[in-house]
Amino acid sequence: MRRPPGLRAGWAPTQPPAPVPPGAAAGFEATPPRSDFQATRPLGEFQSTRPLDMQAPRPAAAPPRRPVAPATSAAASAAASIPPITPSTADGHWQLRGAPGQNLVLMPGQMHLGQQVVSLRTLLGSCVAITLWHPQRRIGGMCHFLLPQRPHRADAPPDGRYGDEAVAEMVRALTALHTQPQDYVAHLYGGADTMWGVSAARINIGERNIAQGWSLIERYGFQLDRVDVGDDIPRTVSLTLSTGVVAMRRGSGHASDHLRG
Repeated sequence: MRRPPGLRAGWAPTQPPAPVPPGAAAGFEATPPRSDFQATRPLGEFQSTRPLDMQAPRPAAAPPRRPVAPATSAAASAAASIPPITPSTADGHWQLRGAPGQNLVLMPGQMHLGQQVVSLRTLLGSCVAITLWHPQRRIGGMCHFLLPQRPHRADAPPDGRYGDEAVAEMVRALTALHTQPQDYVAHLYGGADTMWGVSAARINIGERNIAQGWSLIERYGFQLDRVDVGDDIPRTVSLTLSTGVVAMRRGSGHASDHLRG
């Protein structure tokens, strides 16, 4: 009996063979109808038989779009006047803009304020970091300064290495976002004594940075929430902008002098 190609041995039709037509040769057997074929493997294993280079038909070309006139409504004008979330007035590379979804790491002398990044993080020795967070708008900021202030600034541009200039730039950025310093929760960290074991007569830069941090928070009216300063240990500080949670981890051993910058 003839078997359909590709089916395993032992196949038998489910219908009785059709009667032999008159005049057919002896031994003729009718093949079963095609509807009686049964697949011998799951349908999910079958592969498409069309060539790989076949492509779907291209959609009909869309009609050309008419040029849209610029919006002149009051709502459009108001939307255009809203400043970007991250400061657009950065005068130097030390004012980091960040990218959406980024975990931004601040080096000594750098700052950031905005709401696009995921988190801000820095490592402190005798330097001081001030973190800011707006609970309603989820705007977060951090600065990492090395010295309280410079003795003679003259007409030099702002420099994030100095506490008074770094915080002043943060205030300028948050004001551009239509917020006020008193809207922000502030944390103060750092100011380790990296000169441990040295004569106390030597000026402790960490203490001076701490004093400047306290003064700046009070001057601008931030809501001080937490402080961890002093000692002689390094600190790692991170701020998550979506929640406002500030995590601070103290290192082991003494803060190295190179962490001052």
